[in-house]
Amino acid sequence: MYGNLEEFLRNWKGNSTYFEMLQLMASISRLFSESSIPYLDYRLTENLFCKYYNAQNDARSCTAYDARLSNLGIGIKTFGIKAGHSVEKIAEFNKLKPKLDGLRGVDLARKISLFRNERMEFSNNTYDVFETQYHIVGRQEGCLKIFNTPYDMVHIDNICDIEDKEASISFNDGINEYSFNKSKSVLLRRFDLPTNNIEIPVNILGEPLELLAQLLHDNYQYDTLSNTKIILAPSETKGVDYVILPLYSKRGGVPTVQEKSGLNQWNAGGRRRDDNEVYIPIPKSIHKLYPNFFPNRDCPFELILPNGESLSAKVCQEGGKALMSNPNSALGEWILRKVLRKPIGALVTIDDLNTYGIDSVKITDTHKNNLNGESVFKIEFSNSAYEDYSAFIE
Repeated sequence: MYGNLEEFLRNWKGNSTYFEMLQLMASISRLFSESSIPYLDYRLTENLFCKYYNAQNDARSCTAYDARLSNLGIGIKTFGIKAGHSVEKIAEFNKLKPKLDGLRGVDLARKISLFRNERMEFSNNTYDVFETQYHIVGRQEGCLKIFNTPYDMVHIDNICDIEDKEASISFNDGINEYSFNKSKSVLLRRFDLPTNNIEIPVNILGEPLELLAQLLHDNYQYDTLSNTKIILAPSETKGVDYVILPLYSKRGGVPTVQEKSGLNQWNAGGRRRDDNEVYIPIPKSIHKLYPNFFPNRDCPFELILPNGESLSAKVCQEGGKALMSNPNSALGEWILRKVLRKPIGALVTIDDLNTYGIDSVKITDTHKNNLNGESVFKIEFSNSAYEDYSAFIE
């Protein structure tokens, strides 16, 4: 039903249950706000969208998109709309701030836009995304305004109307208007309310706690709108359900990507190496804190990539310090060539990781076995905005 952008745009308005659940959750706004404008937490909107459109939820992953429908990447935004528009954050570049400081005018606008486009390309390569779209839930007094709008890369060659001030710079590319907060390293975009939006009236309940008490009394059954039991997703336990592994080293106290190990293992000496030979470091602390998470050394398991493809993998090397694929070039072909787009012979650096906004990977145990009886794990990128290795072992 939603296999591509054309099908999604043709059919999305028919999902009445999704709109009813937005209406229901907005009606209990008084739990959080006294405003006459309905309140919706952006995480709730993301979860509702993914549940009722049967989309892959990437909101907590290190990606430019919050949801995916096959090869369609979707950014989901929830915000208040005044005067027919709103200016909202679409990217943050804290670790890249040193590369932006000192730039002015068109040079600054172009560099910001390049970073934005590179983040999108990274996600497209990681998740096999071919089409993109924003899904917007706008909040206005007494109602929600739901609409979709293109999720564009910045057309760098068309940048014009630059206004460079001390604290910010604004520009447009002939399609969208952007602004950049220099101190916070945040890129914002203007979103305009189209005439073909769906308006959902919201009656904010004066005593929402009474509704919640009734839900408890009725064993979580609520029949007025959805006739559906509300079930909370189970939480993940670190070290049991997942671990975080670093893509960097802190030898010398400064995060770096080692030149002859990890993602640059192909550059190590001692024997002839495949151009794609890499491994993901497994620190001693992971084995010490969570000795039962990974299968034993050299025991194969299935590793599912973010795009749904899978590799044969295993824990290797002395002390189990490496997560590698079999053949050991398969992981490198994916991460070096497809995702990072590095040419053969080019080292991966900490600047590469900062550019794409990643520094770690999350390995999740699905607690399932494949047809060969092997354990099945998933891999996805992460960073300090979600949970990186440093935060994981604290």
